[in-house]
Amino acid sequence: METFKAIFKFVPVIVLAALMIVGMDALIAAPIATICACIVASITEKLSFKDMIDAAVGSVSHILIALFILMFAYAMASAFMTTGVGASAVLIALSLGVTAKTVAVVGIGVTAILSVATGTSWGTFAACAPIFLWLNNIVGGDIVLTTCAIAGGACFGDNIGLISDTTIVSSGIQGVEVVDRIRTQGAWSIACLILAMIAFFVAAILLGLPSETADATGVFDKLNAEAPDAIAYIQEKKPVAIDLLNQVQDGVALYMIIPLILVIGLAVAGVNTFMCIGTGIVSAYILGLFAGTTTFGGPSWEKSGLNEYLNLIMNGFSEAGAWVVVMMMWVAAFGGIMAAMHAFEPLAKGIVAISGKVRSLMFCNGLLCIGGNMLLADEMAQIVTVGPIIKNILEENVEASDEDMYKLKLRNATFGDAMGVFGSQLIPWHVYLAFYVGIAVNVYPLYKFAAVDFIKYNFMAMIAVVSLLLLTLTGADRFVPLFGLPHEPDVKLKKNIKAA
Repeated sequence: METFKAIFKFVPVIVLAALMIVGMDALIAAPIATICACIVASITEKLSFKDMIDAAVGSVSHILIALFILMFAYAMASAFMTTGVGASAVLIALSLGVTAKTVAVVGIGVTAILSVATGTSWGTFAACAPIFLWLNNIVGGDIVLTTCAIAGGACFGDNIGLISDTTIVSSGIQGVEVVDRIRTQGAWSIACLILAMIAFFVAAILLGLPSETADATGVFDKLNAEAPDAIAYIQEKKPVAIDLLNQVQDGVALYMIIPLILVIGLAVAGVNTFMCIGTGIVSAYILGLFAGTTTFGGPSWEKSGLNEYLNLIMNGFSEAGAWVVVMMMWVAAFGGIMAAMHAFEPLAKGIVAISGKVRSLMFCNGLLCIGGNMLLADEMAQIVTVGPIIKNILEENVEASDEDMYKLKLRNATFGDAMGVFGSQLIPWHVYLAFYVGIAVNVYPLYKFAAVDFIKYNFMAMIAVVSLLLLTLTGADRFVPLFGLPHEPDVKLKKNIKAA
C-alpha cells in the first residue's frame, strides 16, 4: 500500500513531464500539474485547501527576488540588443582578422560574449549563424566545426549570464543569488571556454585548414546573394536578432562594448544584481547618445528618444511578466505543494541509499538533471521539473551549516542550468538542436544540416558536462577558485550521523 501511495504522489510530476514532452507551453502545463498535485495531496495526505494554498504561497515567496531580476534582465537584454552593445562585440572580433584555422575559435568567443550580453542562446545563434557560416564559406573553413563552435558558445551566457532566464530560474528555484552563481562558477566556466577554444584550434590544425586571412566585409553580400530569404526567416523565428544583424552590417561604435564590461565587472566584484543590471541599462542609453543608437529629444514627450528607450525597457518587463515570471510562480507553487506531501521522499531515499557521502549525492543530482533533460527534451522543462526534486533531496538529507548548505545549493543551481543548456547540445532529439538546425538550414542552404552535426565537434558542451560531473564526484573542484564544495565532516549525510 505504501509503495502505491508513493507512486501516486509522483503522478503530478509525470503529468508535468508528459505535457512538456508533447509540446505544451510550461505556462499551461504548470497550472494543470499544480491542480493535479492539489488533488493528489488531498487524497494521500488529507491536506486541506488552506494548507495547500499556504504551501504554494510560501514557496512562491522564496523566489520573489528572482522574479524582479527576471523582469530587469529582459529589459537589459532588449537594450543591449538594440543599442549596439552586442553588435560591438561581433565587430571587434571581425576586425582582428579571421582565417579558416581561426573562424571557429573566433565564433565561439564572439557567441560566448554575445550570449552573456543578451542573455539568450537562441537569439545569439540566430544573429551569429548568418555571419559566421558565410564567413566560414569565404575563408574556406570546415562548416561543421564552425557550426558546433557558435552553437556551444551561444550556450555559454545561458549558463553564467546575469540576465539569462535559465540562470535566473535555476538560481531562484534553489534559493541562491544569481551574482553568487556567477562568482562561484566563473573560473570553471571560463576554464571550460578556454579549453574549448583550444580544442577548436587544434581540430582546425588536424583538419588541415588554411591560414590565409579573408575580407569579412563580403559576408552580407554572399548572404543576400545565395540565401535571400534568410533574414526573413530570422525575422519570423527570432526578430530580436535583426537589430543586431543590421548594426553589424552598418557598423556601430566599438566603445558600445563598455556597458557589457561594466556589468560583468560589477557582477564579479559582488555588486548587487539590480545595481549591475541598472548600470547596464543606463550606460547603454548614455553611450548610445554618442554612438547614435539612442536619442534624447523629440517633437513631444511621446515621440522623444528617451521615452522610446523607456518604452523599450517597459516592453522588456512586459515580455518577462507575460511568460517567464508567471510560469515561475506556477512552478514554485507546484513545488511547494509537492514538498508539503513529501512526494519526492522515495526518490530521495533511493539516491541516499546509493550515496556514501555528500559528494556522491550531489553527483546523483547532476545525473538526475541530465537524465531529465534527455527525457523532456527541453532545458527549461528540466530546470522547473527536476529543480524542486534535487532541492528537496539536498535539504532533507544533508546536515550542514547555513554557509555550507548555500554552497551546495549553488552547485544544484549550476547542475540544473548546465545540464539543461550544455546537455541540450548532446541530445539529438532536443528542442534546442531542432531550433538550431532550422536556423542553419535557412541561412546557409549550401549544406544539409542534421542534429548530429551540432554534436560532432561540440567541445564546449562536452567539456562542460563531463568536467562538472567529474569535478563534483572526485573533489577536484577544490582546485578551481571559489568552486570547491565543502568537505566532510563539515557536511554529512543524515543517515551517516544516525549510523554513528
